[in-house]
Amino acid sequence: MPLLRWQLGRLGNLGKVGIGLMIATGIYYLLVVIPQEAELQKLKDRAVTLQAQAASKNSSGEGGDLEASKKMSGDQALQVFYEFFPRVDSSPFWIRELVRVAKKQGVELTSSEYRLINEKDARLARYEMVLPVKGKYSQIRAFIADALEAVPAMAISAIAMKRENTVSDKLEVRLEINLYMNK
Repeated sequence: MPLLRWQLGRLGNLGKVGIGLMIATGIYYLLVVIPQEAELQKLKDRAVTLQAQAASKNSSGEGGDLEASKKMSGDQALQVFYEFFPRVDSSPFWIRELVRVAKKQGVELTSSEYRLINEKDARLARYEMVLPVKGKYSQIRAFIADALEAVPAMAISAIAMKRENTVSDKLEVRLEINLYMNK
């Protein structure tokens, strides 16, 4: 022990900082980099598996959908496009889905406004929603991302953010959302 103290004394402050940084780097490598390498390997293995499955589907004839879509007439392709959108009568389900995502992300939804717009010559109806949302920026961002994934026929048309003061970490956000639905 006395020899170690003597050697550390010879290093000086800069040498001690350098040794401390090397130790911190080693700990970071063991705790962060190695587990991420294992996760990366799992993802690479999964990608290889999915590519093999896709290749086997294409070779067995199940992947003929791409060729069939190329052979569709314009009217057929348009019909497939409109079938992507949910039916108008399913709007309560999609609203519940938005509420579920909000609860999952820990944001607060208050006094929402809803309005169904049926334009005369359009094949799609537009369900306009104004959602006042309160929460931290990260929560609101996660809510928006999850909502767009959970409700694929939804589009955000406007976002307005307001913060009471610079110290507050809570935001008040007004989301204007359009949900496009098949009539």
